[in-house]
Amino acid sequence: MNDTSDAPLAPTTGWNVLHLFCKVRRDHPVDAALALEVVESARKTEHQVVTASIVGHKADLCVLGLGPDLRELRRLQTGLQQAGLEIADSYVSLTEVSEYAAGVPEEMKQARLYPNLPPTGLPAFCFYPMSKRRSPGATNWYTLGYDERLRLMHGHGAVGREFRGRVLQLVTGSTGVDDFEWGVTLFASHTDDLKDCVYTMRFDEASALYAEFGRFYSGFVAAADEVLAEAGAFEP
Repeated sequence: MNDTSDAPLAPTTGWNVLHLFCKVRRDHPVDAALALEVVESARKTEHQVVTASIVGHKADLCVLGLGPDLRELRRLQTGLQQAGLEIADSYVSLTEVSEYAAGVPEEMKQARLYPNLPPTGLPAFCFYPMSKRRSPGATNWYTLGYDERLRLMHGHGAVGREFRGRVLQLVTGSTGVDDFEWGVTLFASHTDDLKDCVYTMRFDEASALYAEFGRFYSGFVAAADEVLAEAGAFEP
């Protein structure tokens, strides 16, 4: 049998995506230098790593890794743990072009499959997972015909486009690889842009009737050393 333990594990199209929400334990020191080395090492393997400071008790920071090799994202996770960061939560997903976006220009498809993150000038950060409701009866998304689902998603997209320039949305698919069906990562100009975007889109028919949301994490994007300093991992 051939040994494939080191062979890259990539999707046929798009990238693997890993959100790691970490805490700095006050009783366990973090090797900040090692954590920075781990982040830079992943970036040298054609993987992007976005770091964000998380506000609130759920986590201290987020490390978002995306790229072709799932094994490399696992190494990123292991390295951060070895540096002393505690993984409080995580989310696994893949970049995708949804079945409702088949007609969009090729440039837009490529941007969804192979995004360049973080976007310039959009420091406010938010992540949440979501699914489409499967309740028996009228609120089961998966009993709708394709044409009706397409109509609803086109309306949903039209609402989202109202925030173009203020909010960049990365929607990644997670059916079969995590608890919800999609992960939604938002980058915005201001913190209230995040609130306005999510609030407005909840009135859209597709969301109002069929969307179910998981836990929200929010904060701001910053360089890895700044994020570690904000979390108290070391003095800058």
